Amino acid sequence: MSTAPDPAPTAPSAAPARARGRKGAERREALLDAAEEVLVAEGGPEWTMRAVAAAAGVRLGHLQYYFPTHAELVAAVLERVLRRSAERLAPLLAADDDTPGAASGVVTTLLAEQEDARLMRLFVEVWALAARDTTVAAAVRRFYGDYRTQVTAFLARRHPDLPEEERRARAGVFVMLVEGASLFRSGVAGERDPATDEALVRTALALLGP
Repeated sequence: MSTAPDPAPTAPSAAPARARGRKGAERREALLDAAEEVLVAEGGPEWTMRAVAAAAGVRLGHLQYYFPTHAELVAAVLERVLRRSAERLAPLLAADDDTPGAASGVVTTLLAEQEDARLMRLFVEVWALAARDTTVAAAVRRFYGDYRTQVTAFLARRHPDLPEEERRARAGVFVMLVEGASLFRSGVAGERDPATDEALVRTALALLGP
């Protein structure tokens, strides 16, 4: 695929506002599906507007009607990826403080998600984009900031005796531990190991408290 810059958009920046209604929403989602597929299969350097249009089986102008610029397409894909992850995470961390097994449920579910190879590849590409694009980086930081806030609130409900600073510190380490583990457990930087997984779960649960 060509890595040449994409041409200037043929539609005005207000175009997405016109793409409303059920059909418009369905077409937009289909284009975002294609964009994700290109990102996962080809990686950031090949993630051009032309490549996405080709994967979706539409003309470049059709793609630009919904996403006039590459930046807007990137923002839309990123927002959807992070929103889906946040939606999966929120119910786990909203569990009542007396829910049996709440902490182990959080850890088990988060680690199970790391077995989804496609999801992990998508996040690796998003992280790579964030390293090169300040707008993407800002969105990723907001996502992980909210993630940490939710874990902090989870700890506050379960351990109100802990100082706020300690809760935030534990939450930060928990997020770093689980998210960092994804690089190794997904096969990107290593391979899963049962003994290591057991130690990982113990450490994560210790951060969330008994």
